Amino acid sequence: MFSTQIRDVDDFNPRRRRTLWNTPAASMLTTTTTHTIRYPTSRKGHANAHQLSAKFEDLYGFMVEGNVDDVNVLNDVREKIREQGRVWWAVEASKGANWYLQPRISSNGGEGVISVTSLKLSVLTNTITLRRLIRKGVPPVLRPKVWLSVSGAAKKRSTVPETYYDELIRATEGKTTPATLQIDHDLPRTFPCHPWLNSEDGQASLRRVLVGYSFRDSEVGYCQGLNYVAALLLLVMKTEEDAFWMLAVLLENVLVNDCYTDNLSGCHVEQRVFKDLLAKKCPRIAAHLEAMGFDVSLVATEWFLCLFSKTLPSETTLRVWDVLFNEGAKVLFHVALAIFKVCVHS
Repeated sequence: MFSTQIRDVDDFNPRRRRTLWNTPAASMLTTTTTHTIRYPTSRKGHANAHQLSAKFEDLYGFMVEGNVDDVNVLNDVREKIREQGRVWWAVEASKGANWYLQPRISSNGGEGVISVTSLKLSVLTNTITLRRLIRKGVPPVLRPKVWLSVSGAAKKRSTVPETYYDELIRATEGKTTPATLQIDHDLPRTFPCHPWLNSEDGQASLRRVLVGYSFRDSEVGYCQGLNYVAALLLLVMKTEEDAFWMLAVLLENVLVNDCYTDNLSGCHVEQRVFKDLLAKKCPRIAAHLEAMGFDVSLVATEWFLCLFSKTLPSETTLRVWDVLFNEGAKVLFHVALAIFKVCVHS
């Protein structure tokens, strides 16, 4: 289906407090040919079209390659993202710029929760509207601001001095721990086909985020899987500091506790819950896997630790993360169930 290809680029900037790297401005996908085309679906044309292949670079710098069906699907996805963007702009025109930064009822618990006695109709309306829009996808250009707001990362960052991240990075320079050694080992293996993440600047940025968090939370330190999560956060958020705070709120507020500690106790709990959920929601699939002696956790563990970043195309993963940051870890179970259902019916 999809495979990644390395492409040389020259538009990356390693400076931490500015944009880390620039993305195509026009659309989510850019075809390597001169035109985006819709391939024929008639029998004769379909047979010829299946012999063709096309390469695309998505908005986040990953090169994907697929057959005619993949190309047509990606074209449809691109158009739906454009349509959803127009919906967001229309809401901004009616509610005002940055309306989603206003107080609301939190779906994610904790941050921003408003009591029923102080609830205003406008707050309820904004909460319902925002949840509906997020479920349909956040426009890529708005993702950094929306994620920081709905996840609680912006509020978490506001509780510490503005220089917190820079001081943390300076304090960790030159220090060696078991976590830093493992991070250095994993850096070259993190999306090696992505041109910026495979560059010296990209790996240095990713290292600073991961090492910084390993010193912030010594109980977590570093766990394999976080490198992929942090790398994708860097590509979306564009600055190291924003990516760091998104990683912090993800591990400290959004996900199940102890998912990334030494014994992975939280992850083991997730796998038991998912196994029970699969048996309840998809009994035929669960029975078939059990008859084969197949342990679901063999594949699902990576899904939950990497938050699907190694499993799904980047834009699909980020659609999952849109809902994850707004509604919490339950979305991971829904997506995992959906993957099993799709694989069975495909």
